[in-house]
Amino acid sequence: MAYLIDSESEKRLAAVRALLAEHHLDLALIYYDEFNIGNGWYLTGWCPQFESGAVLVPREGAPLLLGGPESEPFAKQDSAIKNTRNFPVFMVPDEEYPNAEIIDFPHLFAELNRTLGSVKRVGLVGAERMPVASYHGIAAGFSGVELVDITDDFLRLRHHKSAWEAEQVGKAFTLADAAFDAMTGAVKVGATEIEVAAAGEYAARSRGASGFGFSAIVGSGKRANEVVPTASSKVLADGELVMLGLAPKWRGYAGVFGDTVPANGVYTAKQKDCINHLREVFRLTKAMLQVGRSGREIDVPGRKYFAAHGLLPYLVCPFAHTIGLLEAEAPFFGPNSDDVLTPGMTVCVDISFFGHPEFNGARIETGYLITEAGPKPFSPRLDALHTSELQ
Repeated sequence: MAYLIDSESEKRLAAVRALLAEHHLDLALIYYDEFNIGNGWYLTGWCPQFESGAVLVPREGAPLLLGGPESEPFAKQDSAIKNTRNFPVFMVPDEEYPNAEIIDFPHLFAELNRTLGSVKRVGLVGAERMPVASYHGIAAGFSGVELVDITDDFLRLRHHKSAWEAEQVGKAFTLADAAFDAMTGAVKVGATEIEVAAAGEYAARSRGASGFGFSAIVGSGKRANEVVPTASSKVLADGELVMLGLAPKWRGYAGVFGDTVPANGVYTAKQKDCINHLREVFRLTKAMLQVGRSGREIDVPGRKYFAAHGLLPYLVCPFAHTIGLLEAEAPFFGPNSDDVLTPGMTVCVDISFFGHPEFNGARIETGYLITEAGPKPFSPRLDALHTSELQ
């Protein structure tokens, strides 16, 4: 089934074509793979397995999906763009497909010159993420063509979410709520981190999750210092804090929860102080999620609080970032960011520190839709939890 609806697909292709016209480009090549999924998914609602690829969008004419033959049948059923071409640089190295039609970039260039007219300027999106062989194959195949990086302009198309996108993000946060219940319910002395992760993954998948924005975070004790620790076979011990996180996806869009809970179910007095520090910075940061605020402004109150309470040396990540096709994607509203909040952005408040000599690492997180009236929580439950004082 296709995750991307026709109206969204048409609107996004039109926006890319407007970029091409603005920059006097003949076509765009948007690279993506399983590790750089967002830009391609934005136009297709799809991503290959094992192979990589690119979306080709001409200024006029139908788009093409460039990839490998193993994912071609998958694309023709599930991608919003179904007209495909196969290339060696996007395939599994050394794999053979005797019945597949496989071409090279000079062949594609000749085809495009026949169908589109003379191709002189090509916009590249994600070139910095391409394997060297892919980039050299494109550059050599498009000999004599000017290659122009338009990645930043393309990414700005993804900053603001349509009503349909916000709806998908909201549904993903509903899955995150279910995963939160399942994972916190599975935390107990003697359980393994993997068992806790499995509870959350099952809760999300059984409710329709299309995937995950990151592998389940379960870090108990000193493993919480690893910032994004994937669940291990470590057994939860009495007296430890356990850092949790999961980012279920709905139709490719991510929701998320983050929390830090006691392995034995009861916070000590000092552990309560730790969580309350995080929650105070959460409240301060949420209050800054107002239309027109920049990252430089949003970051200030929380950073001042961390400094006043001796936590600044353990700060690794900024306090706010956008969520969408990735759990954390641009813009990131850090201390040097001039990006400004506008209505339609979907933003997470993500408060954490790592490497603390007593508390190790800890994180709390949930997300909001930015509106003229202020931030609207995607998870009222997690919003209420993270903005309350732990007694």
